[in-house]
Amino acid sequence: MSLLTPMPTGTDLRAEIDRLRKERNAVILAHYYQKPELQDLADFVGDSLELSRKAADTDAEVIAFCGVKFMAETAKILSPDKIVVLPDMEAGCSLEDSCPPEKFAAFRAQHPDHIALTYINCSTEVKALSDIIVTSSSAETILSQIPRDQPVIFGPDRHLGGYLNRKFDREMLLWPGVCIVHEAFSERELLKLKEQHPDAPVAAHPECPPHIVDHADIVGSTSAILQYAKTFAGDTLIVATEPHIIHQMQKALPHKTFIGAPGADGNCNCNICPYMALNNLEKLYLCLRDLTPRVEIEEGLRIKAKRSLDRMLDMASGTIGLGDLGRMGVPLP
Repeated sequence: MSLLTPMPTGTDLRAEIDRLRKERNAVILAHYYQKPELQDLADFVGDSLELSRKAADTDAEVIAFCGVKFMAETAKILSPDKIVVLPDMEAGCSLEDSCPPEKFAAFRAQHPDHIALTYINCSTEVKALSDIIVTSSSAETILSQIPRDQPVIFGPDRHLGGYLNRKFDREMLLWPGVCIVHEAFSERELLKLKEQHPDAPVAAHPECPPHIVDHADIVGSTSAILQYAKTFAGDTLIVATEPHIIHQMQKALPHKTFIGAPGADGNCNCNICPYMALNNLEKLYLCLRDLTPRVEIEEGLRIKAKRSLDRMLDMASGTIGLGDLGRMGVPLP
């Protein structure tokens, strides 16, 4: 393990990371929820799937993914011939943790007439058990292609699934997982903040519970929220998602004000993802130096997981529709 061979005293981390990036032919990816110093030195900053696809399109031999484990696994699924390292393998996800593969498999078995539309925030094993993966940006496009009489299981985020149910007047069967970050926002404190800034719109991620989403002027993925920040007409925006995305907003629009939606006491750090926070410059340096912790996925499992990702990419781009899925092995009734 890299932590057993510590970093030499006085190491210039940024210079060493740049040196190793070149020596290893590595690409560094950083999710919007990472610390600013990681975002600033990354080759690409974005949401999880966007980053994995960009990395797959490069000639890099090594992918250093500053994010959480399921994101690095997605990169490995799409780029099996590349080495994928994660600065801290303990960087997990509450949504992934809420949906153990064996329980998801048993749940599916209880509802054999349902197809599984599964949020990308899940393990490789759950992806392999799913029919179609969705992201927060592709979920609406994909769900709109699925006939209303087709029963659907949606997991693991019940808030995103509930938002889609309400918007499309569906009755998808929801797995009961939640994101601990988006669950932490306080409606009472948000209303206080709106009173202080009556002209400020609210941008919320659909992982937020209904009592937050109902007060939002825009509901969208991290990328959609960032795009809205770049185009809205006012000078102040309240942001109800993990606050490190504000770094990109401030860089793009330094003349505007961006305020993170508050937690229960109005001033806590409970809306910072504790898993994302595990990554730092020292761990990134060590994982590039030692090429560990390394993400490895058994090939049969990878192929099954990639199938559900490929269906998402095809349906999101309009390449196929639900009628084609039966021929692709999706068990439609």
